[in-house]
Amino acid sequence: MCTKVYQPTGIGPNDRGLSRKHIMEACNSSLNRLQTDYIDVYYAHRFDKKVSLEETFLAFSDLVRQGKVLYVGISEWTAEQITQAAVLARELRVPLVASQPQYSMLWRVIEAEVIQACEREGIGQVVWSPLAQGILSGKYLPNEPIPQGSRASTSAGSPFFERLAGQWLHTEVLEAVSRLSSLAREAGLTLPQLALAWVLQNPQVSAAIIGASRPEQVKENVKAAGIRLEPELMSETDKILEGLVERDPKKTG
Repeated sequence: MCTKVYQPTGIGPNDRGLSRKHIMEACNSSLNRLQTDYIDVYYAHRFDKKVSLEETFLAFSDLVRQGKVLYVGISEWTAEQITQAAVLARELRVPLVASQPQYSMLWRVIEAEVIQACEREGIGQVVWSPLAQGILSGKYLPNEPIPQGSRASTSAGSPFFERLAGQWLHTEVLEAVSRLSSLAREAGLTLPQLALAWVLQNPQVSAAIIGASRPEQVKENVKAAGIRLEPELMSETDKILEGLVERDPKKTG
């Protein structure tokens, strides 16, 4: 069982971040809500610039020794932050094992620096949004209305929708995704299977987090775990998406 700490849980100044107080209180609250004695992987959801890493990792160290946390992870940290954390983790004997970044065919900002830092430190990638917020599901078509009931339609007016619309819901991107759908069919796959298999093809990716709303989606997507994509297919996806992929490592986090 995994959970995270960092984001606000209340209105007070101690109800957020990676201070010792918030980490300890948030962990105990999570254990109560989850009705469990321990957390398998406890993620620092973002990097906290207002708190020293020493304070954060001393708190994680105590939770590990208390048996409340088995392993520690980080989410959306830069390569430099990960390297600094790994040094402290070794000193304090904290098992830092996982990084949880956004990663997909369209969003590859971790490839330039984060993956190399994690490989050096023995940290695996548990990636989120491998379908690029649903864009790589194939449900959004060029020059067509946003489907009713989709994430984009139900999030209209929210920061999430504004980001999605601003970054991916463009004709050029959606036309490229349509070509990816045809490529997937030729390979005997659905587009989500191709997109998931693509991220899992990276040897540094340990797992991909999928957001399914129906059981049949889970059954379809889980098939990607056993798929190996041929080099020619990987190359063709790059050609289709050329000029559309976000790679800037500064956009981590």
